[in-house]
Amino acid sequence: MATETVSIPTPKKSRPGGTLYRGREGMWSWVLHRITGVAIFFFLLVHILDSVVLNLGPDAYNAVIGTYKNWFLGLGECALVAAIIFHALNGLRIILIDYWSKGAKYQRVMFWTVVVVWAVLMAGFLPVQLHNIILESQS
Repeated sequence: MATETVSIPTPKKSRPGGTLYRGREGMWSWVLHRITGVAIFFFLLVHILDSVVLNLGPDAYNAVIGTYKNWFLGLGECALVAAIIFHALNGLRIILIDYWSKGAKYQRVMFWTVVVVWAVLMAGFLPVQLHNIILESQS
């Protein structure tokens, strides 16, 4: 009696193995929205804490604010403005996705629109701010 070997075809995977989410625009938007939100929260926390120093008197407040006038924190202000602008624009995008019937369909286009508008706004802000940082560090 001869035995025949029957091969059963294995089904082909429709997607690569590993995680289901592959890191497209929606995921990066979600990650950046959380990171910018946390960064803005910590800025507001520090802002409230240094405003409390005003209760100790104007000299104490001016001393604390004087420590902020350096090039490193000037670059931090640039990052803060970048975070606020992205967070605000992406928040509008999220509102459109939630409340516009075609929002989910156009979410990728809206993400790239947010990136372009953010870049244009930052291009207007950065030269002025960097000029101010340079002037402040020279004095």
